Amino acid sequence: MGQTDILQYIPQRPPFVMIDEVLQADDTISKTSFMVREGHLFVENGVFTEPGLVENMAQTAAAGTGYKAQQDGRSAPVGFIGALKGLQVKELPKTGDTITTEISFVHQVMNAHIVQGRIFIGDREIAGCELKIFLQTEQQ
Repeated sequence: MGQTDILQYIPQRPPFVMIDEVLQADDTISKTSFMVREGHLFVENGVFTEPGLVENMAQTAAAGTGYKAQQDGRSAPVGFIGALKGLQVKELPKTGDTITTEISFVHQVMNAHIVQGRIFIGDREIAGCELKIFLQTEQQ
């Protein structure tokens, strides 16, 4: 799937898109890739900043949820980050780096989803945290 396809799974639009490709999307894991490009909204002094990493994790969760919704014939839901827990950033990716982000779906209560995010460059984990994401319910 290319970036054109990505837009059907997430509510964000350029220049606020932080993923390029969905690598995996199932009931437990969502995985994406993203190449950090010069001139991107969250690139400063040649590195992708912490807010970009957090948004990348949130968009990876959204892409997995959106992909599954499309498979079921529904539109991709809109989600909002409600809380962030235990953010650890070991390294900021540089322009030209491709990051792979993996979201594990941990728990769901009504429209609140708890997910664990991890970001890698190659096999080296560079960041991670737990996110609480609230999905907007469809109006009847």
